[in-house]
This record gives sequence, C-alpha cells and structure tokens, in this order.
Amino acid sequence: MMDDAPGLIFSCALDGTGDARELTWPEVKTWSSQEEILWVHCDRTHADIQQWLQEESGINSLVVDALLAEETRPRFTIFDDSFLLILRGVNFNPGAEPDDMVSIRLFVDAYRIVSVRHRPVMTIQDIHASFANHSGPISPGDFLAVLTDRLMERMAPVIGQLDEEIDDIEDQMIEQASHQLRSQLGILRRQAISLRRYIAPQREVISQLQLAPVTWLSSPQRAKIREVADYLICYVEDLDAARERMGVMQEELTGKLSEQMNKTMYILTVLAGIFLPITFVTGLLGINVGGIPGSENPWAFIMVCVTLTSAGLLLVGIFRWLKWL
Repeated sequence: MMDDAPGLIFSCALDGTGDARELTWPEVKTWSSQEEILWVHCDRTHADIQQWLQEESGINSLVVDALLAEETRPRFTIFDDSFLLILRGVNFNPGAEPDDMVSIRLFVDAYRIVSVRHRPVMTIQDIHASFANHSGPISPGDFLAVLTDRLMERMAPVIGQLDEEIDDIEDQMIEQASHQLRSQLGILRRQAISLRRYIAPQREVISQLQLAPVTWLSSPQRAKIREVADYLICYVEDLDAARERMGVMQEELTGKLSEQMNKTMYILTVLAGIFLPITFVTGLLGINVGGIPGSENPWAFIMVCVTLTSAGLLLVGIFRWLKWL
C-alpha cells in the first residue's frame, strides 16, 4: 500500500464483527460500500494524501483544512450526520517527552473513518493491531469509544509518575534544600502546565462528543465516552492540584534557600567582625617605615601573636555574650 500511495499508513474495511480486511489504495479511492466501514489512516504531510483529501474524498473543505492544518488544538465540529474530531495523546515515541502530546485528527460518519497524523500515535496502532485478534471496533461509534478510552488510559501513568516525582522532591526538601531541586521542580511544573494545556480542552471536546446529535452513536457508546470525560475531569483536577502543590513547594524551597544564604552571610559577617581588628593591627605593624615598636626586640613577634590571639578570643566571647554566635 505504501508503494501505491506514499503517506498511506494503512486502510481497512471493518466487517462489524471485530475483524477487518486490509484494502489497497485503488480500493480506497473507489470505495462505495455501505455494508462495511472504511477506515483510512494516513500521514497528512504527503502530497498524494493532501490531493486525495482535497479533491477525491468528498469531505467538506472546512474539515479538510482542519485535517491538514499545521497547528491544532482539541476540537469537535458537527457537519450534518458526521463530524470533525481532533484529539491529543501522550507522546510515547522514542526520544520524545510525554507532555509533548501528539495530535490525531479524524473525520467520522456512519460509514467512514478518516484519521490523519504527522507523528505516530500508539493508540491508533493498538486499535489496528486488535483486528488480528478479532477484537477490534465493530462500528464508527465503537471506534470512538475505544479510541477515547485508550487515549485516556495512556495519560494515567504519565500523571501518576508526575505525582511520584513531586513526592520525591518533597522528601528531598525535608532533608536538604538545594538549587538543583528548584530546577527539577521548575521542569515538573512546566510539564504539568503543558499536559493541562491539551487535556483541559480535550475534556470539553469529549463532553461535546458524547452529546453529538448523530444517529449512529448508540447509548452504550455515549455512556462509555461520558465515563472518559469524567476521568479527564479528574486528570485536570489532579494537574491543577499538582500545580498548586508545586507552587507552594517552590515558595518553601525559595524560603529555605534564602535562609541558608542569610545564615552563610551572617557567619561571614561575624568572622569579618572578629578578624577585622586583627587585620588592622597586622596591617599597621606591617608598614615599611622606621619607628615600628618592638622592631629590635626578639620577643616582639611572640608578644604580638599572643595579643592578637587574646583579642580574637575576647571578641568571640563578646559575640557569644551578645548571642551573635
């Protein structure tokens, strides 16, 4: 299929029993059956796919523009008995950050599913692989219920790991605050913000989806999609709680680091207060002019050392009496 149409990842016909047969690109272009469900999954960046979507697919031009757009956010738009659906999934591609969520864009009606992407979406691969076990979606409504559910399931470990890393930093803060912890906390906070940026509007999209006025979405499928929306609400609340928690931790960490810095500066100030008089005397005695007292006395150096040491001990005693030490 890749030789026939660069950009076509796979295409298949769902038979309504959990199984599907693979289709060639010419079969896709001439598809007219209403006994099976057509599913075409392709890469939007290829010119052949763009031409097919714009000129031969029969899909509304507004939908095509959204399917091929460079930047998107979660979106749901009804067109008669079909709709445009744009969702985001956790990025599990090698070398990628999970919070850099990947986009999956779909046009769905009663007999067709057209999904496009740029970067691979693991959930789509899982659904396609399920046909080998005869356990795939049996209808467009079932496909949407499975897709939204699996996208949601893949978010749970990422949010759970975020909470665990916050717990680890909190435990380390109890032992010792450091600038490295503040840097790690900043990274986690940016991850939480990035995840919420897409999950929050996706919650609204899923809520709209389960209320979609289309004839081919059954009540059980709507109920399953509604459950996904409820889970997404929990995820958004968890991310909000994590952000607030990290904000409090960052303030506490900044306070501890400031306290450490103030303590260090205080110690240095006290030491300067002890050695400043001693340094002044040694500097005065070290000037290279005549008439320095004791310059001819062999015991003068010892006497100066004893005097300076005594003065230093006296200053330490005074500072302790004043409770500065």
